Amino acid sequence: MSEALKSRENQPDWIQTYLDSPEKQQQLYRRTLLIVVISQIFGGAGLAAGVTVGALLAQDMLGTESMVGVPTALFTLGSAGAALIVGQLSQRFGRRSGLATGFLAGGIGAVGVVISALINSIPLLFVSLLIYGAGSATNLQARYAGTDLASSKQRATAISIAMVSTTLGAVAGPNLVNIMGELAWSIGVPSLAGPFILAAVAYILAGLVLLALLRPDPFIVAKAMADVQKTHNAVLSNKDSNAPTINKRGIVAGATVMTLTNFLMIAIMTMTPIHMGHHGHDLKEVGVVIGFHIAAMFLPSLVTGFLVDKIGRTAVVIASGATLLAACILASSGPADSMLVLNTSLVLLGLGWNFGLISGTALIVDSTHPSTRAKTQGSVDVLIALSGAAGGALSGMVVAHYSYATLSFAGAILSLLLIPVVIWSLRGKE
Repeated sequence: MSEALKSRENQPDWIQTYLDSPEKQQQLYRRTLLIVVISQIFGGAGLAAGVTVGALLAQDMLGTESMVGVPTALFTLGSAGAALIVGQLSQRFGRRSGLATGFLAGGIGAVGVVISALINSIPLLFVSLLIYGAGSATNLQARYAGTDLASSKQRATAISIAMVSTTLGAVAGPNLVNIMGELAWSIGVPSLAGPFILAAVAYILAGLVLLALLRPDPFIVAKAMADVQKTHNAVLSNKDSNAPTINKRGIVAGATVMTLTNFLMIAIMTMTPIHMGHHGHDLKEVGVVIGFHIAAMFLPSLVTGFLVDKIGRTAVVIASGATLLAACILASSGPADSMLVLNTSLVLLGLGWNFGLISGTALIVDSTHPSTRAKTQGSVDVLIALSGAAGGALSGMVVAHYSYATLSFAGAILSLLLIPVVIWSLRGKE
């Protein structure tokens, strides 16, 4: 009996049915995407609600503007730790366990933020924001679930479907700021904590959807398929079947693209509500600008995914750098009292982030093997989250000591760094 046949027979019966049927694999692929879409709608609402007012709540509770970037830094730092944990859980137990745990933790953190605002406890606020970051990390890692059973020609499209589904919740979150604020005020909770009530409910629902419905687990099936294929290929080529196929250069390039674009996006987005407040814009206008920004982060995903699969990862990385450059130049030089300028610059900022995240994610999936894929994805998302934490923390200091225009101009310079990353990755293919 061949090693490949033995590998197939050692699989549990339920997995064996998927190994023997490409049709069932495609059915599971489509089912997985549907469940991810549902969970991401809730996850998007949880992410956007907190992002919109996090800096404003911190300003209100801390009484200073120089520290308003700290909450964003905290929940992105929390998302870094959560990304590692979610990645490890997913690698060992499957996507269902990892993603459900992350979303439920994010919901608990949002509850803690509401309680901290109610009792005016800064330490509890900081701890809760760290835990709340788990929701953000999970919302980001859910994009990988759709790729587990996708072919190389479907991966960016699968990523884009997961991301675009976030749009419904992500756009609704900021536009419910006033309503949730009024609801919070009516029950004796500070109005700025209202969106975190929405975040708590949304994240918990996202976790429960995945926990109940993501069966069978696509990552477990994908690993089993890869193990059988690896054994089969090893028998044919007489090579070591334990050597996973990885492309380290592709991993580094993908991680760099996503890390840099996330740092830049978080830094400018964090300080935009504060910048708007300085120039007479009210909370409703802040919600509109952030809503458009988050829509641009996720809504174009289907088109972006198609472009990444059709014209290549490299071309879309270049487009990301050019779009971020335009966003930063407009933000640094445009009139601060113009809603058109603010909306346009934040839309371009979100779009550039979208280009970078989808192309970078596709590079990571292309360059990894299922035997280590989820763990590698979690590690890369740790770097992405840490870059966001750094961007959030530094942005408040830059604006406090210099200006929003200075911050945006620095972002324009950073966006140009994507060009050498692309050149380096191309040289690796020569």
